[in-house]
Amino acid sequence: MDLINLAKKQWDRSAGLVFTGIGVIALIGGWIGVRGTPVLAEQTRYIVSGGIGAIFLLGLGATLWISADLRDEWRKLDRIEQSLGDGVLRWAADGAAETIVDVTLAQAVRNGEPGTTITAGQPRAATTASSNA
Repeated sequence: MDLINLAKKQWDRSAGLVFTGIGVIALIGGWIGVRGTPVLAEQTRYIVSGGIGAIFLLGLGATLWISADLRDEWRKLDRIEQSLGDGVLRWAADGAAETIVDVTLAQAVRNGEPGTTITAGQPRAATTASSNA
């Protein structure tokens, strides 16, 4: 896949990586500035710009990355909820999920992001239950 298209589709992860990289560079630059200055009053500007700015950028990058992971988990939960609502899956009496129709997974793109659509096949007479043990 083209790197530009991947960065557009995964914009939050891309921005997280960029902010984290800039934060690391700012942290290293602040450390170099403080290391080379013996006077405490001159070190303050490096601590403020390099240290505090870097911590903010690292936090922003981590937040964007976690947000992208949470969005992926919500998509998975939405697919499971839709499968349960459409009757593709149902809960058995023993608490295990059981498939009542054949399910074929096909790749699709929704809103510019990869996803999975569920296409139901022919209903089966016998169902198989998976155990939670």
